[in-house]
Amino acid sequence: MELLTWARELAEQLLAEPLPRRWAHSQGVGRRAESLAGVLGKDAELLAAAAWLHDIGYAPELVKTGMHQLDGARYLRDNASADPRLCSLVAHHSCACIEARNRGMHAALEAEFPPVGGLLADALTYSDMTTTPDGRTTDVEDRLAEILERYEAGSVVFESISEASPRIVDAAHRISELIGAQR
Repeated sequence: MELLTWARELAEQLLAEPLPRRWAHSQGVGRRAESLAGVLGKDAELLAAAAWLHDIGYAPELVKTGMHQLDGARYLRDNASADPRLCSLVAHHSCACIEARNRGMHAALEAEFPPVGGLLADALTYSDMTTTPDGRTTDVEDRLAEILERYEAGSVVFESISEASPRIVDAAHRISELIGAQR
């Protein structure tokens, strides 16, 4: 089965019924990533698959650590025999290393899933952080503000996103510039 079809179907199976809003977000992120095919070239399908799957770790049946990035990546590795780069993209999406450090899970994250940096990581961050929880397109600054409104100050997610915001904004702007240059 084609990677992208498999990723869409797995994400839907895990998220659509128990978490319809998370599923709507994942659909939007997946479509956003698919639109970047011209920028990503040979890695376009890998990026799109990671985008569809990036939040599967929220699925109730997958929650083990409470860190959705790590739970999703472990599921893909252990139960779906997914490509290691795909697992690493899911594990590290949107500056997850900061949240992992704040949760005391950084060593496990790094040991199990080597980071995939550069354009692929930026494009996944862009896709995630320019998509609302309902799957609509937004700008990165509004998305970050929305996340911070949802979480209580002092919570691990609030603190992690606050710290990661400059890196997230930079990644989104780099991809926006590439899109602009391609037009």
